[in-house]
Amino acid sequence: MNIVLDHPDFLIINKPAGIGMHQQGQEPGLVRLLSEQLEQPLYPVHRLDKMTTGALLLARHSEANRILSGQFAERTTTKCYLALSDRKPAKKQGWVKGGMEKARNGSWKLTRNDNNLAITRFFSTSLAPAVRGFVLQPYTGRTHQLRVALKSIGCPILGDTRYGGTPADRGYLHAWQLAFDWRGERIEVTAPAIEGERFTQWYAVLAEWAAARAN
Repeated sequence: MNIVLDHPDFLIINKPAGIGMHQQGQEPGLVRLLSEQLEQPLYPVHRLDKMTTGALLLARHSEANRILSGQFAERTTTKCYLALSDRKPAKKQGWVKGGMEKARNGSWKLTRNDNNLAITRFFSTSLAPAVRGFVLQPYTGRTHQLRVALKSIGCPILGDTRYGGTPADRGYLHAWQLAFDWRGERIEVTAPAIEGERFTQWYAVLAEWAAARAN
């Protein structure tokens, strides 16, 4: 596991693609594997989908887990994701807001009501004729929120076949930046997108554009 920040109270890794948070059948989960590797218990403060790479925060003890999980619940953390699609969006930037409901076979769908409300801000830019880059800022943390948000504007994530994305070597969603408070200090980390042919090709350009948008 690629460790981005090694702190006495918590750990931030750059999660690889293709591994779930917890054991599924005979396949061990990330938390167990990393706990065994470091020979200590770890507490996942939040989660990333199996296909998603990037900054993942794990607490080293129960008190840190309680405090940090509380920040996620209270939405005082800041999260920024990068994504790629090969479709043109219905709008280049804006907000996706709506309720989230379970659909078939483990998928989710966006609704017009406020049940399980999901809020996402996004910006997009053309990287090539068939490559669109997205910066995604989730203000809530619903299951599959960003994947459903991009599908709703006609741009399913490249490789995210569950939501209609074009097949690819991976699902191109990456947790790029994470910021939170710890004992009076603002912790800010950036996890580079290092997996996948398209991120290898376009990450530097997309990251530079995303940083300019943030400023």
